[in-house]
Amino acid sequence: MKVGSVLVSREEISARLAELGEQITVDYAGKDLLLVAVLKGAFMVMADLAREIKLAVDIDFMAVSSYGHATQTSGVVRILKDLDSEIAGRHILIVEDIIDSGLTLDYIRRNLEVRQPASLEIATLLLKKGIQRVPIHVKYVGFEIPPDFVIGYGLDLYGKMRNLPHVAVMVED
Repeated sequence: MKVGSVLVSREEISARLAELGEQITVDYAGKDLLLVAVLKGAFMVMADLAREIKLAVDIDFMAVSSYGHATQTSGVVRILKDLDSEIAGRHILIVEDIIDSGLTLDYIRRNLEVRQPASLEIATLLLKKGIQRVPIHVKYVGFEIPPDFVIGYGLDLYGKMRNLPHVAVMVED
């Protein structure tokens, strides 16, 4: 596989995260907001989105495994790193880089719901259109994209290419 065309530019990402940050600022004004990023992919989205939210937010991280060394989810989710924060009674916003099948995110959502947060919503930079295998309500969507394999801006291929400043499509050699 090799890097193909740019799907979402650095400038488009920056502008959209600013818009989402403004909306989140309005929606969570006066609330105890905890942003939860799903590692490793969402670290760039989390950092840039958090800077656009004009509230005193707290951040935490989860790490899960469902891909191994594959390019499609196995559907079997393991929590590698759980939250450090107590979330009961708090407003939680899960921050994702991409949602494709939705299986991993559904597992995380169910895991967090039993901890009794005041609210639990999802923000994602990218949502692959029409391939979710479970229904997922996503309150904040950066971009809807086709079901191509993409890399960059936190998204990887075998752990590499996360540092690209944009999102690009991977193509067969």
